[in-house]
Amino acid sequence: MTVTVLGTASPAPLPDRPCSGYLLRAGERSVWVDAGFGTLAALRAHADPAALDAVWISHLHADHCADLAAAFYALRYGGLAAAGPIPVYAPAGLARRLAGFFGRPDTAFLENTFSFHDLHDGHRVRLGDLELTSHAVVHDVPAYALRARHDGRTLAYSGDSAPCPQLADAARGADLFLCEADHDAPPPGEERAHLTPEEAAAAAAEAGAARLVLTHTGPSLTPERAAARAGAALGHPVAHAREGETLRV
Repeated sequence: MTVTVLGTASPAPLPDRPCSGYLLRAGERSVWVDAGFGTLAALRAHADPAALDAVWISHLHADHCADLAAAFYALRYGGLAAAGPIPVYAPAGLARRLAGFFGRPDTAFLENTFSFHDLHDGHRVRLGDLELTSHAVVHDVPAYALRARHDGRTLAYSGDSAPCPQLADAARGADLFLCEADHDAPPPGEERAHLTPEEAAAAAAEAGAARLVLTHTGPSLTPERAAARAGAALGHPVAHAREGETLRV
């Protein structure tokens, strides 16, 4: 099982750095995990979008799902030929949001391109030997961490999450924990929606994850600094995700 980093930026894309997106591969299966701004173009450097087995969206903030609009254009008008509608697993409401982008009150016109499936806590999907499970986490909209298992290996992906026990549950014993570290420090007086590097390290330690890789660092925190801070908290080096790299789980 591998995960290729398509983008890590928050909350908007940067030159050569799209927003959140990853290509998960396990055996013959491939899943586009989060579809933030700019990630479709990055995906096409590594895979044919028409050949995807599924799309998995952690939550409905645009920096994690907006490029589904671009994917619709590519699949409907761009000459890509999918065998049938691509399953999209996402929190409820994504189809309506996508239809709204096109100024349509209905979602029926999307059905030949995507088939939408609403996530819930504990939602489990099997794609051959690949098992995907959602874990509801604390964010300012409904959000789900992902736990992926294949051939005895486990990948955990935080999506966006505030500190919460559910995040450690999703990453319990994971071989690779891909975790956001958006905030330099907890915002004063605001409801928590993201992690600091130290909080990501604490979640990894509580989960007993074998390897922590940070991603989705916000504009006040560089990826390098985030990784250094998380490493200091854990007592060993921590990496940060880099666009274009493929991580083996």
